[in-house]
Amino acid sequence: MTNQLNIALRAVEPTDLDLLFELENSETHWEVTNTRIPFSKHTLKNYLESVQDIYADRQLRMVIELGGIPCGLMDWFDFDPFHQRAGLGIVVAEPYRNGGVARSAVEKAIIFSQKNLGLRLLFCNILAENVPSIRLFEGAGFVECGIKKNWHRSPDGDIKDEKMFLFNC
Repeated sequence: MTNQLNIALRAVEPTDLDLLFELENSETHWEVTNTRIPFSKHTLKNYLESVQDIYADRQLRMVIELGGIPCGLMDWFDFDPFHQRAGLGIVVAEPYRNGGVARSAVEKAIIFSQKNLGLRLLFCNILAENVPSIRLFEGAGFVECGIKKNWHRSPDGDIKDEKMFLFNC
């Protein structure tokens, strides 16, 4: 793994409200996040001000920075410290896509997962038609391990398959 870009992962801060508002309320992301209605700034502000404890919440969100500029979010979900595994999700703001930001951030997340969270296994779930995300995670060393047939209902009513990928830390 190589991190050629100046990418950092850091804790979410109250100053990240606008980034969170933009990414969470972008309807283009709702299909994969299972969001159906927009979040208010008030709700997101309360989230940012709450204590994030991965052991209590089973989730951790970090901001992806490129050269000190917030440009995306990395999520660990379904955190299971006993089995030493978690799901991994990523969203990168539009102007920072296709330039290696996501790849470098996933590589950083893998290292963080090993060193800071003690994980031995990461997984991700990707719609079978989402070729860019599949390439991203396969390029970072994730291996397809199964297909959930007819798993996902899109906002327009289409039923879609979802693929699951694993990474052994």
